[in-house]
Amino acid sequence: MKEALDNAIKEIKRVDHLFYVSLKYTRTVDMMKHMVERLISTFSFGIESLLKHAKEEKKIDEIPANEGLRWKLLMETFPNEELKNYINLYLRLRKVIRAKYTKREEFRRHVTMTATIDNGKIVEVNIDSLKEDYEKTKNFIKFVRTIIYGEEKV
Repeated sequence: MKEALDNAIKEIKRVDHLFYVSLKYTRTVDMMKHMVERLISTFSFGIESLLKHAKEEKKIDEIPANEGLRWKLLMETFPNEELKNYINLYLRLRKVIRAKYTKREEFRRHVTMTATIDNGKIVEVNIDSLKEDYEKTKNFIKFVRTIIYGEEKV
């Protein structure tokens, strides 16, 4: 449990570096895609940490290997509207990373990755939307810490 949470914290630090350093100097869709992959990885470690916590608390018997089963089990174990919003973000990021995408305005401030998901729904990923997703992911890690430790641990 603690190891998975530590891995999530390490991933969020990598995302921090990608956002504030790498993306600043390399405004490419590939860099944005790499950042989204790290956000997904952070969520995966956070979900794993929560499931391990639930297993230690004897709320669940075993942790499934399949990612889809993991988040469904997590939603059943911790029925919480805030967690549901985080899981929806996680699922959207996973869809974006798998979707076909186009690039626009690379090497400029308004670099944009446009992905088509869910029967033609168009999602634009730009620096501002990445910042929002990054902040929400940091809040998810705080949420996980709160559930595991009962209060915010620094």
